[in-house]
Amino acid sequence: MLITGRQLPVPPVAPVTRFKHGLALSVPLTETPGIFRPMLRLALPVLAEQALGILVWFSDRVLTGHYLETAHQAAVTLMAYLMWLVVGMFAVVGIGATAMVARFVGAHDRRLARRVTNQAVTVGAGLAIAVTLMAWAEGDQLIRWLQLRGESARLAGIYLNYMLPIIPMIMLSSVGIACLRGAGDMVAGLWVMSIVNVVNVLVSWVLVLGVGPFPCMGWSGIAAGTMVGHGVGGLLVLGLLVRGRSGLRLRWRWMRPDGVLIRRLLRIGIPGGADMLSMIGCHLWFVSVIARLGDVATAAHGVALCVESLGFLPGAAFQAAATTMTGQYLGARDYHRANRSVVLACLVGIGLMGSVGVLMFTLAEPLARLFVRAEQIDVARQAVPLLRTVSIAQPALAMVLIITGALRGAGDTRWPLIFSLVGLLGVRIPGAYWLALPEIYIPVLGITITGWGLGVVGAWYAMAVDLHVRAALVVYRFSHGGWRRIEV
Repeated sequence: MLITGRQLPVPPVAPVTRFKHGLALSVPLTETPGIFRPMLRLALPVLAEQALGILVWFSDRVLTGHYLETAHQAAVTLMAYLMWLVVGMFAVVGIGATAMVARFVGAHDRRLARRVTNQAVTVGAGLAIAVTLMAWAEGDQLIRWLQLRGESARLAGIYLNYMLPIIPMIMLSSVGIACLRGAGDMVAGLWVMSIVNVVNVLVSWVLVLGVGPFPCMGWSGIAAGTMVGHGVGGLLVLGLLVRGRSGLRLRWRWMRPDGVLIRRLLRIGIPGGADMLSMIGCHLWFVSVIARLGDVATAAHGVALCVESLGFLPGAAFQAAATTMTGQYLGARDYHRANRSVVLACLVGIGLMGSVGVLMFTLAEPLARLFVRAEQIDVARQAVPLLRTVSIAQPALAMVLIITGALRGAGDTRWPLIFSLVGLLGVRIPGAYWLALPEIYIPVLGITITGWGLGVVGAWYAMAVDLHVRAALVVYRFSHGGWRRIEV
């Protein structure tokens, strides 16, 4: 069955479907009136889920800042990027699965939605094996490429070794939650990640500090907490999908590779995943430039990112809502509500992220001091101008996140990839070299040129410019309207 913008009529409004065992917590959006309330129903659970994830990052930052050393802070900053990279690997599957499940649910075809879910897990399993082997073989090389040296590099290697066994569990939670979101079920992700984050925080604190009969493991305790939390999350999502949730269910016979569905899944997922991976790869490149400035600059970068993530929360929540709403409305041929849902999500997201930007600008210093000891005040001082720089880019970041999510929900994943490459490779990376470093060696030409030498704040200037450039590009693509004609 090929869903296009021209072949099928708008399905009639059907009564709310209830699945056995009370498992259906999602209803096709085409069966509900209005846009604002359905948008909030989708966004608020994701907002809560993201907030809990940020609390884990805050917890790790507080542990390293108050009980460990500056080298640990530099290492935890790089490990946050590497964990993002591992999760991003599965975006190749998750982005395609969300778009297709949403389209089929909107078209009232739960059978195909279930088949896509099973095929997504099959492809994800193969990818998880490949990612695990790659991380095992090339992990040390990746750490060296990120410019970590000495103690920071050793600590990063310890953390990475803890992560290797649970990469398949990370895949299960990432791909499974992506499918459920396509079906409009945001509660499952909230429930699972709540448990994951509570387990992560408890295990990390107990093992870092050596509470009761448990050993004091220091840095290894943070890694162990992350490992146990993600392992629990993968098992929970697997249990939900085996039992059945929101009309989606895993069965061995449905997981046999289906070449036609896999090709359709990857036709959407590969550009979307490439967009995600290119963005993460460029961020790793970006942070490697900062790492050249030393552990203090890297630690300040991590502290500022931790605070800035508060602004990211509403953007991520309304991005998820825009993805699901766009996919389901297009599946029902309701182009008017698909368009309106994106505009409304952008307006709300810009308002919320702009407000957070104001708080970051005015409270930059006390917020930065939360994550360091008195002896590490130089880290907080370097983080303050970073926060004030990025605060003015929060509305632009909101547009990039939400409109990109809407385009992915429509299956339009190629243009966001192009825009990411333009912004990151054309603006952010060269800008970071030129503004942050005093000297830049260009190996291809064999010459050294003089940079501005502004330090880590120069790199963040480049980041702010990149966000505004990409915001203009995604707004243009949305206004063009070509995303409404994408076939999945």
